[in-house]
Amino acid sequence: MNTDVSPPNTPATAHRYAVYYAPSPGTLGWLAGSHWLGRCAAQLQPLPQLDIHGVAPADLQRLTAAPRRYGWHGTLKAPFALAPGTHWVDLHQAVQALASSLKRFALPPLQVERIDDFLALVPMPSPAANAQVQAVAAACVTQLQPLAAPLDDAALARRRATGLTPRQDDLLQRWGYPFVLEEFRFHLSLTGDLGQVDARTADLVLDAAQQFFSDLPTLQFNSLAIFAEPTPGADFVLLDQLEMGA
Repeated sequence: MNTDVSPPNTPATAHRYAVYYAPSPGTLGWLAGSHWLGRCAAQLQPLPQLDIHGVAPADLQRLTAAPRRYGWHGTLKAPFALAPGTHWVDLHQAVQALASSLKRFALPPLQVERIDDFLALVPMPSPAANAQVQAVAAACVTQLQPLAAPLDDAALARRRATGLTPRQDDLLQRWGYPFVLEEFRFHLSLTGDLGQVDARTADLVLDAAQQFFSDLPTLQFNSLAIFAEPTPGADFVLLDQLEMGA
């Protein structure tokens, strides 16, 4: 393992798992995002957040609450429960095999953008690199799906309540998440719904995020990270990062 973390629950008892992109803990890319969110999912501890002039700390905490629970990451395979009869070791071995079959690469420079009602870091346009990200995400979704339990009726209903296109509903039923394959857009979430604060506060947070991440170094896409939700509603924790091939 590349982390020295001992999760509070053994992997076999975790409620859900996810496969993410995450910078290596201890690197500037990991520390910057974790401090922005206010939590380190590797060391399992809160972190001080940025002091933004004109923004109450409570407002920033509220805005970042949703992504903070999931930890600093870019989704590749969204959270899922293991299929009956599948063990944590099966997942670990499958992700390890998948990672070793993929080639590492450098992400394009990242920029802060508003996506619908939230802020996120997204790669600048780069056809070759963006195609590599899409290919990795598609491989995670399709190759790991046999290990995932089908969504129950309640989970399907919750997803559908957000308003999905017919294609997104098809993807939800087939892959357990609506925003995959051609609907996928790689991003690292910085906030939840900006509607939780007034427009001026949202603008100040956007400006602060753009300045804070403006000198972020080039991030290497060189591993697949396994995160776990130990119990329903608990904060996600980083379990392991599995190196991609050369």
